[in-house]
Amino acid sequence: MKIQIINGPNLNLLGVREKSIYGDSSFDTYFEELKSKYSSVQLDYFQSNVEGEIINKLHEVGFSYDGIILNGGGYTHTSVAISDAIAAIKTPVVEVHISNIYSREEYRHISLTGKNCKGVLTGFGLPGYKMALDSFL
Repeated sequence: MKIQIINGPNLNLLGVREKSIYGDSSFDTYFEELKSKYSSVQLDYFQSNVEGEIINKLHEVGFSYDGIILNGGGYTHTSVAISDAIAAIKTPVVEVHISNIYSREEYRHISLTGKNCKGVLTGFGLPGYKMALDSFL
């Protein structure tokens, strides 16, 4: 089984930025834990702050992987283009958010991308990625 994790803007700063919201662990550290726990799964990780690069990655893996876990960060609430890319591919996508987007600013309550996803997990911290992964297994 092949699963691609895609993180969007500012998620490269996990463990450094807004620790009260996002915690103090880097995603790289968490990703190594996931790979260790799920050694029979090919887990790949991609992070970009650039909308077009996220779309290109969705196109690249969206017909050959078994699942995609996407945390689009701020693009979740603004990107029709990423939403369209999810709709255009065959691989199912689970949207993940570390914080509970519904307990934050009102503009974060809307997910343009979620409607094209298999499911949406929000507010479970980094373990949300594990939950998304489990949904594919």
